[in-house]
Amino acid sequence: MKKVLMFLYSIISYLIGFASLLLWIASVSHLIPEISIDQTPQMGFFPALLKNLGLIALFGLQHSIMARQSFKNVFAKYFPRPIERSTFVLISGLLLSLLVLQWEPMGGLIWDIAPDTVLFYTIYILFFAGWAILFISSFLINHFDLFGLRQTYLELQNKPYTQLKFKVVWLYKYVRHPLYFGGILGLWATPTMTITHLVFALSLTAYFVIGTLFEERDLKKDFGNRYKSYQSKTPMLIPFTKRNNKQTNKQIINKT
Repeated sequence: MKKVLMFLYSIISYLIGFASLLLWIASVSHLIPEISIDQTPQMGFFPALLKNLGLIALFGLQHSIMARQSFKNVFAKYFPRPIERSTFVLISGLLLSLLVLQWEPMGGLIWDIAPDTVLFYTIYILFFAGWAILFISSFLINHFDLFGLRQTYLELQNKPYTQLKFKVVWLYKYVRHPLYFGGILGLWATPTMTITHLVFALSLTAYFVIGTLFEERDLKKDFGNRYKSYQSKTPMLIPFTKRNNKQTNKQIINKT
């Protein structure tokens, strides 16, 4: 019964986390005004800025703390280890929803591309391509492990959890973190850039970069020289910014 409850918990956590991602995407799309981050300002610019930066800090700190191995070890002392990732997804989803729903508009127009123009539709193509890259990337590494479902499912089946193997497939041949690249592209590809949207995009881009640096440290510990070799030849966040990616990645794939 306990294992069934853990699996149900992971499903609920997954649904909340996934729903928060959809809310996030919709909030920056300018396609649904009711949930857009760009609405009429309700407070002064600087109080709104401070509130927004506080929301970003809360979101970032939660990710940084809960992603560390030291936190995972403490968590396992009081709760079943298989639900650790699901708990991370649950709290991340709730805080991301809070970030979006409590984000304070600050007004200010930086650019606004006219509808029904080639550039307007091109930017929206990039927008949706970015989020598609994010979701596809999650499946390339194992979507259900990333969101905590694999851990509790294996526990339900009385099977031990096994660490995912290091592999370089498709998008990962061109950039080490296509998931983050997709999120950044989705944030910046907008036909209407306001100060509200700019602060939102800058803050989350900074979070992606900082989070990537911490993640890379853990990956080097887990996979050693294989990851260091991959890291030396494959760009971190911007595809096609290093030479000889194709040849090097073939060598890495052969070794794995």
